[in-house]
Amino acid sequence: MNVSILKKPIALAVATLLLAGGAAVTLLVHAADDKASAATAPRPALTVTVTTPLRATVATGVAANGNVAPWQEAIVGAEANGMRLAEVRVNVGDNVRKGQVLASFDSQMVNADLAQSRAAVAEAEAMLAEAAANAQRARDLQPSGALSAQQVAQLLTAERTAQARLEAVKAAQQVQQLRLQQAQVLAPDSGVISARNATVGAVVPAGSELFRLIRQSRLEWRGEVAASELAQIKPGQKVTVSGGGAAVTGTVRIVAPTVDAATRNALVYVDLPDTAGRLKAGMFARGEFATGSSTALTLPQTAVLLRDGFSYVFTVAPDGRVAQGKVSTGRRSGERVEILQGLDEKARVVASGGGFLADGDTVRVVDATPALKAAATK
Repeated sequence: MNVSILKKPIALAVATLLLAGGAAVTLLVHAADDKASAATAPRPALTVTVTTPLRATVATGVAANGNVAPWQEAIVGAEANGMRLAEVRVNVGDNVRKGQVLASFDSQMVNADLAQSRAAVAEAEAMLAEAAANAQRARDLQPSGALSAQQVAQLLTAERTAQARLEAVKAAQQVQQLRLQQAQVLAPDSGVISARNATVGAVVPAGSELFRLIRQSRLEWRGEVAASELAQIKPGQKVTVSGGGAAVTGTVRIVAPTVDAATRNALVYVDLPDTAGRLKAGMFARGEFATGSSTALTLPQTAVLLRDGFSYVFTVAPDGRVAQGKVSTGRRSGERVEILQGLDEKARVVASGGGFLADGDTVRVVDATPALKAAATK
């Protein structure tokens, strides 16, 4: 047998095996390279939606700070002197109506004095009746000379004295009746009780403060406005007052006629509506006087972050990397905030969740939900 003939198939088989092995090695190398590139590629730090700045109409106004105070506060005091407080019927926070009994004093002593005064009036009336009868007889007998001129004068004087005494005891009776009325402390107006000093059993002198009453439950906001901005504020203007987690719309009632010489600010008195207890007297509040409107570049408030006292936004590059940029903000209108500077109108900005990002992070961008799209276009 020819040996060379046998060597040729063996060589072909070996070559085939070598080519197959090389292809397999090449495939393994490419797979390893793909895995290495996937391992080295940055993983998205967050899945976000993006938004772009929009031109919107934003209300212009004057901002001011101030305190919420009662429109008018009435002091309810004791009118009677030296009487013991027997009953207190209201407490702080109670709504009362005009003429309602707030407290009562012990009136036993007053009733006894009133009974004594009534007896004195009855006695004075009897004495006057007798003196009037004697005086009439003296007038009848005077022409006849049966009574001397001195006797007639004495009887007529006795009548006038009895009349004066009767008037005096009647006045004393009225004083006792007035004291009896003062034994009940009445509300001078409708409103809400803001303070109570009345204590059962206390003997209080006349004029002592028992209660404080916010008349008609009306509150007002007293804003301090700089003198340079007073010209923009007029009575009847609408004001948004925010404080204690509540925001209400009030109306300018009056602008103070004077400016404080130390602060150069003037008080503006703003009537507040019935806020169902959301605003309290003494609360600090911020107000925004509506003076007009203008067009401004705006972003959703969720897109603006506050860090270290500055405002920032995250813009998204085409490769998915984010960059943190400082912006200046201005007015707020609903859920949007005005961007004064630091942002291009065509920038793609992270709509929310920026607080979990850092400068240079990679994000995965997804389309906003229909609800978010509708909110962005408002």
